Amino acid sequence: MKKRQYFKVIITIVLICSTVHAGDWSHWRGPSMDGSSEETNLPSSWSKTENVAWVVDLPGLGSATPIISGDKVFITSADKSNDDLLALCFDAKTGNQIWKKTVAESDRQAPRNNLATPSPVTDGKYVYFMFGSGDIAGFDLDGNLIWSRNIENDYGNISQKYGYSSSPLLFGNKLYVLVLRRDTSYRSPQGSNLESFLLALNAATGKEIWKQTRPAEVKDESLDSYTSPILFQNGQRTEILNIGASLITANDPETGNELWRYKYPENPRKKDMDRNITSLTTGEGLIFAIPPRGAMGLLAIKSSKEGVLSDEDIAWKFEGPAPDCSTPLFYKGNVYVLADRTRGVLTCLDAKTGKQKWQGELGGGDPWWASISGADDKLYCISESAEAVVLAAGGDEFKVISRIEMQDDPVQGSITIADGCLFIHTASKLYCITK
Repeated sequence: MKKRQYFKVIITIVLICSTVHAGDWSHWRGPSMDGSSEETNLPSSWSKTENVAWVVDLPGLGSATPIISGDKVFITSADKSNDDLLALCFDAKTGNQIWKKTVAESDRQAPRNNLATPSPVTDGKYVYFMFGSGDIAGFDLDGNLIWSRNIENDYGNISQKYGYSSSPLLFGNKLYVLVLRRDTSYRSPQGSNLESFLLALNAATGKEIWKQTRPAEVKDESLDSYTSPILFQNGQRTEILNIGASLITANDPETGNELWRYKYPENPRKKDMDRNITSLTTGEGLIFAIPPRGAMGLLAIKSSKEGVLSDEDIAWKFEGPAPDCSTPLFYKGNVYVLADRTRGVLTCLDAKTGKQKWQGELGGGDPWWASISGADDKLYCISESAEAVVLAAGGDEFKVISRIEMQDDPVQGSITIADGCLFIHTASKLYCITK
């Protein structure tokens, strides 16, 4: 990368940070896009009433993670009384609803999913909402609509077998939308020869800046990916990372050009069914990837090259229990891997070496689909049946601090952390938990 381009990237990052408050959770996976926060003095336990700053009823189902910017909380929801898809804003201190906007209407159904699954994203000035219907809209923080569009109208059916779920990524003046889909649609409107792609929209207008196709050699459901793109600072180069279709790829944020790709082995037991749900995580200069269904454990990839990577670019592998859905957490030099189907087996690994520090079971009778969050030397997990577990981070042993029955399932969104509070999106409510 030329020196002028490098400084341009650094200046862009500084400009973004200047509009986002220190305690914000502005992206699905938090301020560092790895599931962690630098917040302290967080609660170690709570109940449905104890340490609850406020709780509000939501209009209907949603699986999105709450996003926090300053004194505002943003979340998406379907409306159970009609087909409205809603963008919601609440006061972070009181829980009072500040505004509610109907972005679109859709009666589309998806197995084990809903249309309010993608999480919002904000830069501290504007907030963007996306839905499984393909509708996407930008608002200022006062709720004034900046623009809206439906990407299916221009790019064809974004249907995935279990419903579109990717959260958008915001960087600089661009909003990035990832569509990794089967080449033949699952539902009407019917379509064939559908391309997978990464799309860059002008964040101010919603208009296309570029569209980069993402060819792959796999077939059928293996083309589906429910993952979200993240940023990666690869030396002096900023990259957008994606996983799906038996590939990990990196794109240039400015041009969309593919910088490199790594093809991981297909699972012979699930040939043509290797869809990805778990997104990528980065830390210590490495990329942590869970291939489909957790069958191949975790790969730690080192990348300073361009073109096609090989197994020589694998720094280490973890071949123990790995997730189908839950994205790993990177926090204070460790990677936490939650095998969501096998009684919640949680493993702590040294991020640089892959050495296992400890492993234990969260237990419970339901899966742990939601991704782990980490802050204040604690780990926060929540199961589909709304059982929250707080654990000690780091150390050399598996240590549960508390268990809390929220009793409002199903829960699929992660616990988010901002301004000394935890924000928990259950099936019908939004909680703010604090000391």
